[in-house]
Amino acid sequence: MGRERVAQLEYSEFQVAMLDEAKRRRKAAKIIAVLAHFLGREARDGGGAVLDGLTVADIGCSAGFIADELALAGAKRAFGVDIDVPGLRKAAERFGERVDFVCADGTALPFRDGSMDVLVFNHIYEHVVDPDAVVREMHRVLADDGVLYLGLGNRLGVMEPHYKLPFLSYLPPSLADRYVRASGRADHYYERFRTRGGLRRMLAGFHVWDYSLPVLASPQRFAGAELFPGAVGRAAQATLARSPRAALRGLLPVVPTYLWVATKAPRGPLGSALPQPPQRVATR
Repeated sequence: MGRERVAQLEYSEFQVAMLDEAKRRRKAAKIIAVLAHFLGREARDGGGAVLDGLTVADIGCSAGFIADELALAGAKRAFGVDIDVPGLRKAAERFGERVDFVCADGTALPFRDGSMDVLVFNHIYEHVVDPDAVVREMHRVLADDGVLYLGLGNRLGVMEPHYKLPFLSYLPPSLADRYVRASGRADHYYERFRTRGGLRRMLAGFHVWDYSLPVLASPQRFAGAELFPGAVGRAAQATLARSPRAALRGLLPVVPTYLWVATKAPRGPLGSALPQPPQRVATR
């Protein structure tokens, strides 16, 4: 349709999932568990000091639940950044004593070069107008030994996560618009996902480790017990844990969500051994 994308303001006002506190805090627990493993801090009691002494920021924080959990995980200073003014207002009212909330565009972060030890960018890139510019800006503010956590939706994931419509993200924009309108779930499909290859190119300035399969194979280690409920789920999880790595790699192009950890300088995970260990992602 040739329609120019514009910033999604007040996102929490029309995407109620952003206000689901229990779900957002579960996501935060998984993020913190992945960071704990990568940083070699997983043995700390209850995860309460995983981010001890570190300056952290949640880019695209909305109502602030993940940013609050980062603060509770011991961060020396925690920031939440978004353009979602209603969400930021709610966040500041509840968590302002622990987190500094800032209204700012991700392409112009209000932080000094190299000032952030940890950045979180969780399921945000598909919403922003220029995700490549946001990634470059996060590279600027991340410390040389800092860590960037990324939750990245995959265009080739069969079920689109926002509208629960199969193959929606596969379609060109004009057809995707018609699909969501026909479903009655939205007037316009704004989100723009990328394939694994496109995400690798987006992160070309970083060194990246993939935690997608480790989290699926060891959900208890990464606060993901809800991923495999019941006896059938436990059997599926056990199969993942034992499967040859080569076979699992064949599934990566269609995994719905990638969990990646990125750094500016070459470094690897410091955590304990896992049934399916993190793997390097070739970004260059």
